[in-house]
Amino acid sequence: MKKSVFCGNVEIGAGKPVSIQSMTNTRTSDVMSTVCQIKNLESAGCQIVRLAVPDETAAEAFGKIKLRSNVPLVADIHFDYKLALKAMEYGADKIRINPGNIGSEDGIRQIVEMAKKKRIPIRVGVNSGSLEKDILEKYGSVTAEGLAESALRNVSVLEKYDFEDIVISLKSSDVKMNFDAYKIVSRHSVYPLHIGVTEAGTLNRGRIKSAAGIGALLLEGIGDTMRISLTADPVEEVFFAKELLSAIGLRKDRIEIISCPTCGRTEVNLQAIADEIEKKVETLQDKGAKHLKIAVMGCAVNGPGEAKSADIGVACGKGKGVLFAGGKIIKTVKEEDIVVEIIKMAEEYI
Repeated sequence: MKKSVFCGNVEIGAGKPVSIQSMTNTRTSDVMSTVCQIKNLESAGCQIVRLAVPDETAAEAFGKIKLRSNVPLVADIHFDYKLALKAMEYGADKIRINPGNIGSEDGIRQIVEMAKKKRIPIRVGVNSGSLEKDILEKYGSVTAEGLAESALRNVSVLEKYDFEDIVISLKSSDVKMNFDAYKIVSRHSVYPLHIGVTEAGTLNRGRIKSAAGIGALLLEGIGDTMRISLTADPVEEVFFAKELLSAIGLRKDRIEIISCPTCGRTEVNLQAIADEIEKKVETLQDKGAKHLKIAVMGCAVNGPGEAKSADIGVACGKGKGVLFAGGKIIKTVKEEDIVVEIIKMAEEYI
């Protein structure tokens, strides 16, 4: 069983539900813009938000932002240990550092002492772009083994000072390398793991890489908290994280739509019907916490069986659709009425 840590009121590890994180892309020194983005992330379902703290101005702003935030905040620190100390003084719920670039072990010691005093966890974050020189020389290039060795080495630095409120992340933009590195560390460590695929890319490509990389880890039972990294509005990261967790079966508060790919037997415009249902159910997502599975099927081969296995559904025929709920036939409606009837059934279910 993994250890667990608390980031504010969110428990990470020890079999607790996988929490969703994101990171602001506003300048932290711009307090109002950053607070606004945090509120948007919170409304979208983000549970933990990370902020870059590159200088003293950002550290001081962090304190003002903390006073206006309802979700736990993580201070992302590189190079200057004094910024970590300031962020903790200003109320950071967690610190993210790469011990290898802090510069001195005395700085790390001071961070650990303050974290102990404040009872704040530390995330040891290792990226493929910041591996130690000796590890790169040992493996000849960036490898999964090198990432894992770097992470475990840096964890041992904190352990030396009797500190164990640790979360580990080791990210690569290479999906296979990322997966293998996390598997190695998962076998050799009991600390919670923050998972993600770093620099995954734009909204479309980034979601594909994240689904492959993070989804594979989650299906292996690896990962306690996660971030989808996209070159996009951070709110999109949260939306996709929720969808991914739902698709894997780790969240039961989402509306799931299954629809067939269509074939030559399809006798309705199923793509238009499925697209319209998907668009309309987005407005229903926040009206209830029930999981709802909607089946939109195009013909009589698999349609009736799939529709019956869903909470509600439709199996289409020639210009019409047979509606199901709870495995029972409700009625048959015209093609043009399918969307309206399915949404009505969804609203009643929720």
